[in-house]
Amino acid sequence: MKNEILIRLLSFASVFVLIALWELAKPRRDLTTSKAKRWFGNLGIVGLNSLSAQLLMPIMPVAMALIVQENHWGLLNTLNIPYPVAVAASVILLDLVVYIQHVMFHAIPILWRFHMMHHADLDYDLTTGLRFHPIEILISFGIKLAVVVVLGPPVMAVILFEILLNATATFNHGNIYIFEKVDRILRLFVVTPDMHRVHHSVTIRETNSNFGFNMPWWDRLFGTYRAQPAAGHKGMTIGLSQFRDPKRLTLPWMLALPFIGTPGRYSINGWGREPVVRKG
Repeated sequence: MKNEILIRLLSFASVFVLIALWELAKPRRDLTTSKAKRWFGNLGIVGLNSLSAQLLMPIMPVAMALIVQENHWGLLNTLNIPYPVAVAASVILLDLVVYIQHVMFHAIPILWRFHMMHHADLDYDLTTGLRFHPIEILISFGIKLAVVVVLGPPVMAVILFEILLNATATFNHGNIYIFEKVDRILRLFVVTPDMHRVHHSVTIRETNSNFGFNMPWWDRLFGTYRAQPAAGHKGMTIGLSQFRDPKRLTLPWMLALPFIGTPGRYSINGWGREPVVRKG
């Protein structure tokens, strides 16, 4: 589709600016580390990831969807279903794959080593949603390409999904305040910041919950939903227990973390103890 990249970039930029301004106007939590240092590292990894994908990936998901459509590959191309239904089903199924993939990055030790860079951020704001190791990005691209070939989604569905995923990942990583009553309604339809922030808790049991990025239903369906952190959103600690040094928020250390850092005891197979709620 013509101008697909431009549309995606404009959509991402619009959401990014909106959430950034929201964070300035009404933050949910006070930051504990240097925002400038964190943003330099987190945004630097975005540029590196984009370059890596362009150089190392032979084809992008939207281009693959075009090839699949032209050759009538994939499940949906063999079924005689209305186009709107195919688009909606594709977006939902692609989102389910992202949920399963996220769970696998917590369950498989070698994958967790790359994913833990995302969790090692000591604060939680919209740039945390962009902080992924280049190797994790390449693995994710490979999974997405395979799913597109098997599923055979309409090209429009892949574009819509990419836009939605980028927008919601930026939104639900935002350090933004939303009224509790509004949040309770919103999280019936989309993953909210208060819902996903639980996933970034230093407490192992909470880290292994709320895996959704876009649609909030998978966590409830598969039993990984946790409504609130035990210590509350202002009292909870963000990050991983084994990485607490603010000096290690630099881009070189972030890239080296999977190879020199300890994975800790965060494997989903262990789950961890239930967090203790301190009263009084």
